[in-house]
This record gives sequence, structure tokens and C-alpha cells, in this order.
Amino acid sequence: MDSASTLQQVVESGAFQELSPQLKVALFLGGMAFLSSALVTMTAFTRIVIVLSFVRRALATQEIPPTQVILGLSLFLTFFVMGPTFSTIETDAIKPYLAEEISGDVAFQNAANAIHGFMLAQTRRADIALFRDMADRELVIQTAQDTPMRILIPAYVISELKTAFIMGFCLYIPFMLIDLVVSVILMSLGMMMMPPMIISTPFKILLFVMVDGWQLIARVLSMSFH
Repeated sequence: MDSASTLQQVVESGAFQELSPQLKVALFLGGMAFLSSALVTMTAFTRIVIVLSFVRRALATQEIPPTQVILGLSLFLTFFVMGPTFSTIETDAIKPYLAEEISGDVAFQNAANAIHGFMLAQTRRADIALFRDMADRELVIQTAQDTPMRILIPAYVISELKTAFIMGFCLYIPFMLIDLVVSVILMSLGMMMMPPMIISTPFKILLFVMVDGWQLIARVLSMSFH
């Protein structure tokens, strides 16, 4: 977030207009790269895409659904989950700034506060304490809202990874039981050379369809952020 603030100050100071076209393009591409990184690490995208990837692996359907579908669904679920946060940013930062009611610095701070509140609500205290101790053991955080971004962002990412892996483990259990049952049945029939996955995959898909799995996954993912 410090680099973004510096870039904003450069643009507002007028120094950006004095740069050569090549440097402007380089700064623009750098800003786009930062925005893509922010989308992945500072929103709900990380948890959603990992859980959906676990679903595909648990079903053992290889590349079905395709990776593009997984990424697209993850992106739009992210927009759905982040809807209240984005609405807050639009109300408190974008609209007042476009109406020239607040300065760019205030608008940027309001937007950062909205993202900060979302990440803080999803981050474990132990993860925040870890990065606080690694950054500066003497750093005192009076309230959760005082957590600096340089500590909150990595803490949020590893907290999301842990949550996503826990959800993925829970998803694997029913499908693993199907594999186990099919393996036992094949061994009892003397068909030890038959790969269990060939028989179990249709049953996994059938179970997933019968319980309306995609709707259930979307609901659980959305509710997990509340």
C-alpha cells in the first residue's frame, strides 16, 4: 500500500505529466500489475479459487471444469462477496472524490480503511502476532484497527490459505470414503487389477449432482466470510 500511495502522490503533484511516454507506459503497467496482485491477495479470491480447485481434485475429473471456468467463477464470486466492501469504497471514496468533495489522499485513505476492515475481520490474531513479532517485537498495537498494512496483508494471506485448506480437507472426506468403499468392493470381487478411480469417479459425480454441489459450495464459500 505504501507504493500505491507514492504513485498517487506522483500523479497528483504533476510530475507524472512531465515524464516521457515510455516511463508513463511503464508506470501504467506497473500499476496494473499491482492491481492484479491486490485482487489476489487482498480480497476473497484466494480462498475461493483454492476451495474450487480442491473440489475439482476431489472429484478426480482431471481438467473438468476447465481452469478458465474455475478462475472466472472465482472472480465473480469474489465480486459477490466483496460487494459490501466495494460499495463502501464507492460511497466513501470514489463518489466524493469525483465530486471534488474530498482530496485524493482522503479518498485513498477511505478506500484503504474499507479494505483494511474486511481483511481484519478474516485474519486470525495469531497470524497478526506472528508478523508483528517478525517486523518489530517492540511494536505495540493498541487496537486491531491500528494494525499496519505491511503486517495485515501477509497475515491475511496465510490466514486465508489455512482456512481454504481446512475447507478443502472437509471436502475430500466424502469422496475419499467413496474411493475406499469402491476399493473394498473390487478387492472382495477379486478385481484387484481394476483401477478404483474408473468406478468411483461416476459415483462421485452422481453424489455431487444429487446434493447440488455447486450451489452448496457457493453458499458455503459466501457464508464463510460472514
